Amino acid sequence: MERTKVSVPARRKLGTPSNVEPERLARPAHGVFVWGTVLLVWLLSLLPWRQWPGSPDVLVLVIAFWCVHEPRRVGLLTAFVFGLLLDVHDAGLLGGHALSYTLTAYGAIALHRRLQRFDLWSQAMHMLPVFFLAQLVTQIILAWLAGKWPGWQWAVSVGLTVAIWPLAGWVLHMPQRRYNDVESSAV
Repeated sequence: MERTKVSVPARRKLGTPSNVEPERLARPAHGVFVWGTVLLVWLLSLLPWRQWPGSPDVLVLVIAFWCVHEPRRVGLLTAFVFGLLLDVHDAGLLGGHALSYTLTAYGAIALHRRLQRFDLWSQAMHMLPVFFLAQLVTQIILAWLAGKWPGWQWAVSVGLTVAIWPLAGWVLHMPQRRYNDVESSAV
């Protein structure tokens, strides 16, 4: 009786999967840094420049950014509370910003696993419909309550918010970069 050799598949080496880019993996952000940036941007949002037409909403940008990169620290409750704080500060319709911020945070959390694999410009393009639809829902409700459509000026603000996503991401990722990455980029 002749014996046939059975080929045993070679063992795979354990390590980083081929579809993960190690340079995109960052250390987790420190809680003090996350909450410090949210509080700092909230304080900056209390300044009158936010009321100018077309100014980007930096607070929703930072909240959405942390919902994507640290969804266990910043979430829907954070977005809702800071939205209510801005509604109280603006003395406008209570819940307008809260609704918009909560919808944006929900969209960011829903996409967070996908977005972490992309670079910052691709993340911005993925977040464009999230920012736009969240603001559109809010504007429709406000128009229904006011009895007239306010126009599309708010879309400029959404566009600028998306345009500064890469800059905000670069700044907010600075403390999380690996020491070797910072050291190699300095050479």
